Amino acid sequence: MKYTLSFYILIFLFSCSTEKNTIVSRTYHGTTAKYNGYFNANELLTQALTAYKNSRKEDFYSILPINPLPNDQEVESMYPAIDTALVKLTKVISKHSMPTASEPSKKRTEYNPWIDENWMLIGISNYYRKDYELANKNFVYVNKFFSNDPSNYLAAIWTAKTFIETKKYTEAALILKELDKKIADLEGANSSKFKLFNFLKKKEKTSNKKKSKRKIALSKKEEEKAEFPKKSRFLFELTKADLSLRQENYDQAILDLEKALTFCKKSKDKARIHYILAQLNQHKKQNDQAKYHFTKVLRYQSSFEMNFNARINRALMGGDFKIKQELQKMLRDDKNLEFKDQIYYALAEIEFKEGNKTKSIELYHKAIIFSVKNTRQKAICYEKLGDMNFADRNYISAQKYYDSCAKVMPENYPNGFVIKNKATKLKDLVLAVETAQFEDSVQRIASMSESERVSFAENLIKKIQADEKRKKEEAAIRLKELQAQQASINQNESQTKFFWNNPKMKSQGLEDFKKLWGSRENEDDWRRSDKIAIANFKEFEVDSIDTLNPVIRPVNDSLTVESLLANLPINDSLLSVSNEKLSAALYDAGIIYKDQLNELAFAEKQFNLVIAMNYESNYKLLALFQLYKIYEISDPTKAYTYKSQILSLYPSSDFANYLKDPEYFIKKKEFDKLSESDYVKALERYNRGLYTLVISTAQSVIENEKTNPYRSKYMLLQAMSIGQTTENKSKIIPILKQVIVEYPGTVEELKAKELIEVFEKGYSEFKESNFKNNSIYKYNDEAEHWVIIFLDEKENSSISKTKVADFNKEYFSKEKLNTSTKIYGNNQSVVLIKSFTDVKAKEYVRTFKKTKKHIQNLQGSKMFLITQENLKILFETQKLQDYELFYTEFY
Repeated sequence: MKYTLSFYILIFLFSCSTEKNTIVSRTYHGTTAKYNGYFNANELLTQALTAYKNSRKEDFYSILPINPLPNDQEVESMYPAIDTALVKLTKVISKHSMPTASEPSKKRTEYNPWIDENWMLIGISNYYRKDYELANKNFVYVNKFFSNDPSNYLAAIWTAKTFIETKKYTEAALILKELDKKIADLEGANSSKFKLFNFLKKKEKTSNKKKSKRKIALSKKEEEKAEFPKKSRFLFELTKADLSLRQENYDQAILDLEKALTFCKKSKDKARIHYILAQLNQHKKQNDQAKYHFTKVLRYQSSFEMNFNARINRALMGGDFKIKQELQKMLRDDKNLEFKDQIYYALAEIEFKEGNKTKSIELYHKAIIFSVKNTRQKAICYEKLGDMNFADRNYISAQKYYDSCAKVMPENYPNGFVIKNKATKLKDLVLAVETAQFEDSVQRIASMSESERVSFAENLIKKIQADEKRKKEEAAIRLKELQAQQASINQNESQTKFFWNNPKMKSQGLEDFKKLWGSRENEDDWRRSDKIAIANFKEFEVDSIDTLNPVIRPVNDSLTVESLLANLPINDSLLSVSNEKLSAALYDAGIIYKDQLNELAFAEKQFNLVIAMNYESNYKLLALFQLYKIYEISDPTKAYTYKSQILSLYPSSDFANYLKDPEYFIKKKEFDKLSESDYVKALERYNRGLYTLVISTAQSVIENEKTNPYRSKYMLLQAMSIGQTTENKSKIIPILKQVIVEYPGTVEELKAKELIEVFEKGYSEFKESNFKNNSIYKYNDEAEHWVIIFLDEKENSSISKTKVADFNKEYFSKEKLNTSTKIYGNNQSVVLIKSFTDVKAKEYVRTFKKTKKHIQNLQGSKMFLITQENLKILFETQKLQDYELFYTEFY
């Protein structure tokens, strides 16, 4: 008996050899490959994917992906499961492949029916591991080696999927097109193959038995090779749709998804496909179709978020009374507390479409209040309110909404750049308008009697206190609602979040751990008592509702009548400063309305306010010229009125000269260039000691060229030349005094005063002068020059950079200048413009200094020419004063 049992065991073991193609071997190795390999590995992969999908947060504001995959960080949590699956699959293939082959590429046949599924799962595991190159190698191997098996088609589909993920769309399209053709051929050939099989069966009875069996076997083999697995058809159609969606071919994607629905079996998959179809139709403005698919989503099993968003988006497609009722009911449901902002937004959209603008604005604001975590929804509401105000030409309010949108919107917000640009462009308008309003208000208060000013201040304090009290009460109500909402959010999170992201479950787990093990450090070998401590265990605190509390400013008890009335323009000097600010702000607002917003009526109003002011400033001439330009083509009669005022009130101005001769500025530019060249020649003659020639040249310019930009310099040059030719230095004092009178506030005035002071107080003790350049900076007129502008503390660096860039675009577009910002010293911002030749850089500075358009208050900022080498020294040494002296001497 013992020998008999041993004999049977030996037979069984020999029959289970991988080198023998017997029914026992195929059954044993096939069963092992199926359950030890494929089944267990598939379970591990399925669990990892399920955990990822359950913890994944869908972005319902964008078109949902057909095949959501983990990113590089998320996939790391799936590595243990995937790697274990790969080990199992590799082991099964190496031990149970029939026949065994050390090099799979040299194998010619495979008798184990489950080896191809194991190879496929290795490829799929690597696909989800994001190792697309290795995955593709496995799919190509299956496609070639198992060409007579249904897995051949599945391998081709997954090959296309790897190409899609690596953005090789052309290769993916070729594979899917070839599969489409094969499926069409197979479906057309099915009926003829069935007839052929029946014919061979009949022939079996009358012909040679062996021959008949061989033909039937061949026929079956052909049929097996040609069969496309029905369970893979859904995956195939989804892959086609995914490719179309990645290529933004939405029409084709809709067709592919609709076809995929016919092969879809699972309720969750149907819900997702309908939702994507709804989004695609929504994108194409096909609202009826979108509404149909959103309704379909509600009929299938889906997540709460998908169901909720389907209802909201269906309402946005067009709401009737029933839709409004449904949304109001959703507001009352505690399950929707977290999504109140979206419900209010949907109601606001319905009201807006129905023309109830006031009601829609109220609802948009409610949506903003209840947007606790959903910054995307809050940004959408701010953008809507900004667009509404912009459409109503209420640009001040529009800017504030756009600015709020820019602050809260996520990085991937659509039109984010446009929103930021609008907020930035309108910011200058807001600043100008609010400055004008403030200066106008303080002037009106200053014009009151003292008792009226005190009464006004007392009433204003009462109003401020009442507003503060009201805001505090509103904030308390809002806080109560937000706390209830946050409590609901926390409860939902504790029920739905993945364990490691669930604060409530982590806290409970920590308590259970302490009960069992006591308080232990978070370190290696924590069970041991004689171990070395490495790190402390830290408990993570959950963010409390306090982070959501609105900032409530207390009523300012220090607000007094005296503090409110301080700094009012009640004397002539303060009133003059206020008027200058007011006229500048009104003019700046007019320029922005005219040039950036094309609001000519608004611009005209601002310019007329400048002209109507009982204060003479340079802005009156500028405003008159702008009004002339507004009506130059549209209303020549009106334009002539402004032209006449400029010619009569400002006959010697550049604008008057331009109106007389349209080429005036071109000629002036040429004249300035020529004047610069002549002055340089005079300076060279002075340095060569040709003082008499310099005196006569300077005298000619001073008397005959009143508009010469270098006239003040010629005066100084004449005085210095006379001083070199006579011992009686007092002769030059009248010339120096003329400089002081005619050119106040200039460098030449300061130099003239210094020279007069020397004459009046006497000369200092003689010391030998060193005329060598001992400066750390080096002058190189052949090097490329940059322009550096030092900004005031109040100036915003990004806005200033935009202003300079706009200036460059209009006046120096051919130079292709590059504009950037840097920090000099501790916190001073500078704008750098590069690069120029020495001459072109000087022209840039002159144009910048005399042009207010775009740059506005930057015109008065410190600016210098500087080479790259000197710039490096300046930033390293921080010796700006030394560079100013160097700049004065050489530039």
